[in-house]
Amino acid sequence: MVRLGVIVFGVGAVATLITVAPLFLGLHPLPSAAYFVCMLMGVGFALSAAGLLRSIAAQRRAADPGRAGPHDA
Repeated sequence: MVRLGVIVFGVGAVATLITVAPLFLGLHPLPSAAYFVCMLMGVGFALSAAGLLRSIAAQRRAADPGRAGPHDA
């Protein structure tokens, strides 16, 4: 899930550069849909963070098998 988040974040970052470039170059701004694609940066960051937290939880469960989890009760 972390890799997917990094890919989505990268797509959003490239879209942000492409969307902001016309503003600095004095060209006509892109349509609103381009700005919505830029929001993929936040989505990618959230996916990466969620994947990281899932990975941490899985490693903790693997390191301490005697500890009862919420599904073991």
